[in-house]
Amino acid sequence: MPAATASARADAAVLQQAIAAARARPVPPRLPRAAFLSQPREHGFTLAPDGRKVAWFGEHGGRRGVWLQALPDGEPRLRLARTDASELVWSRDGRWLLLPGSRQLVVLAADGQGGDGELSTLGGLGRRVFVGADPAIGDAALLVEQPARNAAETPRWRLLRVQPGGRETLLHEDALPIVDAAIDGEGELAWLMRAEGDAHVLYRLPSRGLGHAVLACVVPRRCRLLGTSPEGGVWMQGNPDADLSGLLHVAADGAVRRMDQDPRGEADLNHVALDPVDGQPRFLGYDSTVPQLVARSSDDESRLVAIRSVLPGASLRVEVGGERWLVIERGDRLRGERAWLAAADGALTPLRPEAEFVFGGHPQARPDEAAIARKWPMQWTASDGRRLHGFVTLPSGVDVAHAPLVVSVHGGPFSLVRPDFSNDAQLLANRGYVVFQPNFRGSTGLGLDYVLASRGDFGNGRVQQDIVEGTRWLLANGVGDADRVAIVGASFGGYSALLGVTFEPGLFKSAVAGVPPADFGRVLREYQGAGQEMHPGIPMAVSMRALGVDPGDAAQMQRLAAQSPTANAAALTRPVLVLAGGEDERVPIRGVTHYVARLRTLGKDATFFMDADAGHAIADEKTREAYYFLMERLLHETIDGPEPEPASAALQAHLTRHLR
Repeated sequence: MPAATASARADAAVLQQAIAAARARPVPPRLPRAAFLSQPREHGFTLAPDGRKVAWFGEHGGRRGVWLQALPDGEPRLRLARTDASELVWSRDGRWLLLPGSRQLVVLAADGQGGDGELSTLGGLGRRVFVGADPAIGDAALLVEQPARNAAETPRWRLLRVQPGGRETLLHEDALPIVDAAIDGEGELAWLMRAEGDAHVLYRLPSRGLGHAVLACVVPRRCRLLGTSPEGGVWMQGNPDADLSGLLHVAADGAVRRMDQDPRGEADLNHVALDPVDGQPRFLGYDSTVPQLVARSSDDESRLVAIRSVLPGASLRVEVGGERWLVIERGDRLRGERAWLAAADGALTPLRPEAEFVFGGHPQARPDEAAIARKWPMQWTASDGRRLHGFVTLPSGVDVAHAPLVVSVHGGPFSLVRPDFSNDAQLLANRGYVVFQPNFRGSTGLGLDYVLASRGDFGNGRVQQDIVEGTRWLLANGVGDADRVAIVGASFGGYSALLGVTFEPGLFKSAVAGVPPADFGRVLREYQGAGQEMHPGIPMAVSMRALGVDPGDAAQMQRLAAQSPTANAAALTRPVLVLAGGEDERVPIRGVTHYVARLRTLGKDATFFMDADAGHAIADEKTREAYYFLMERLLHETIDGPEPEPASAALQAHLTRHLR
């Protein structure tokens, strides 16, 4: 039997097992929109290196505060009433909490020693960027200071150590962008990574000046330093010389050794948990298609086995604090995340189990996992023979062969769908829709070859063909009603949705496009000139060329323009819903409004919702609710899904204000 035929039969067999499992489950109760829109009041849990304290963010009254609790049974206390920080970072000695925000780095004393306050400004003219906690000095943080964009003098990048009381130490100054650094046990700068042309180049630092380059990660390859090892080497996460990103060790003499990669041979290394004492890697996470957490020692693996017996199939992250572990659980049916404290024998104690979700100022229960559909990993073979990955969420207790099918395309395009909870997919599955989420070629997390296989063909070409072929493969294998198919997405996913209904109207009956670049090539040209970087220190145009999309290639840009939804507006015959933000920093609103205006001029069936104050990532909860309401309404009208939950008076007023 040819390999392709065997793979196709195996793929179909796996899909049929998923169909049978979904059909056997009871039909769940219909959940309110708020169940998929609410936000957790408490999140971002992190364990002190000594395991004696835990900190987290608490959202109350529209404000984000920082909470601290002594373990095992101390009372939670509010340590900071308001912050815009998005992460909490413990100092090496566990006595300080570092809070990098948009404009300042704040430090909080965790042991009552005093010294709260601003450690440094961030951003601004000096363009200081938080690197992390200093691994050798307890109360210190590391920053990179970038030169001002319009500096008249020779640009200089500076690596700084900052400490409470305004103490600053210059660790390194360079004429080239400093990308990453590693500090040894004596507090000395031991390894430095800087951007040189189209690469991140790693140096082992002698006592004076830079030594010889040890390795180069040429874009689009990625390398990230994790920390030094006791014998003078450095741990690194990356793929400088291989397809898959893995765990590497660079010895003091420059010898590079790959220490670990995905046992399944398909996923990039996603996250690493380090030992808080010696900085050595303890756990490795690979979860692009199925959740995998790999322990690097037999003792840790034994303890992890006990945890997995309680949390089977979950996507897990571990933070180590002495004998105590913090375990963060995520899953395809678990909305948000759950935090657990794990004892030495693996016994789990829930952390803050009473924490609520909130929407519109009102508490919301976390959806019961029994009412949430399974999200199944799937594979199919494209017409050119490439194996592709994705997920299908099958509604419970229904005949999926006669169910409406919604194709949900991720943004990026250099991003991916992971195996954890998807709000959009689960809302639709709860209404009886099958939801297909393809990781088309160009998606990340599945190796460099998978990313580069797009070859920049992001118009109505090979990438879009992956999405169309995956949809037809599902239909051919008994998933979805071929007369009731729609396509939705945001950002690049919105662009793909518009391509779908424009060029495949026989397949897709309607489209929902959130913040879509209706002319993808034009947006690429504008985006690369906005000062953004995909790889720190390397111009956007260089990174994009390496990924197969060259804004300077006139022929490629002309092809993307000719295949764009904007240029083909006259060919549109299906209804579309377009949502946009007036302050979108990635997809300029003028391109979206120009596209919608062309549709209106041509008499096309187009609904346009614009929140003038919204950016690319829609934050306003009423606008997010409007997105769901309008999406459900369009799917009801075009592919015979259920009617949406009626709009409240507040939502109706919001719709009236923003529908154009």
